[in-house]
Amino acid sequence: MALLERVSTLLRANLNDLIEKAEDPERLLKQLVLDMENQLLQVKTQVAIAIADEHLLKQKRAEHEAQATEWKRKAELAVARGMDDMARGALERALSFDRLTKGFAAQAEDQQLEADTLRQTLRKLEQKLNETRAQCEILMAEHRRAKVVGRATQARKIVGLEQEAAMGRMKSRVRQHSAENAAAGEILVPDSLEERFQNLEEHEQVEMLLSQLKERAALQAPAKE
Repeated sequence: MALLERVSTLLRANLNDLIEKAEDPERLLKQLVLDMENQLLQVKTQVAIAIADEHLLKQKRAEHEAQATEWKRKAELAVARGMDDMARGALERALSFDRLTKGFAAQAEDQQLEADTLRQTLRKLEQKLNETRAQCEILMAEHRRAKVVGRATQARKIVGLEQEAAMGRMKSRVRQHSAENAAAGEILVPDSLEERFQNLEEHEQVEMLLSQLKERAALQAPAKE
């Protein structure tokens, strides 16, 4: 049956291999689920039909078996009455129903095997479908988790960049303050030895000039009586 061949292909599918080779594993698994659900519905329909046919064949066998038994009873009755011709005709009918009974019994047995095969296929397909659904849910959960982790990583990266920028600004301010402090320190540093001598010489020169001014002033002042 083409249906069983399609189902067999689905049952043989290795989910892990398919996931590894697929460009979009989630989409692939969803499609597999849809295919399996479709095939499952068809198998259920075929199982129902097979069971109905099995019951019908068993019913036909029982009916023909009952007819064969009835014609044998009639043949016995004809023999008891001495009616051999009627007995022969009844036996012929009984044999015909016996052959039909055997034919329906064989068909019923084949139909039962087919129905059992379809039942087993249905159970396997249901199991495979549940497995595929679980794989799909796991994969989608991993995909969602990966997105969350990706967003968290991006957020940490942004925060890290902001912190780095803030640290850079802080370092820049610290360097600036250090430079300003260094400049102020240089201003407050005591004069060098050369500058001190220069200052001393300037001071002595000022004192000398002052003395000269005082001497001239004394000479120009009128003498006291």
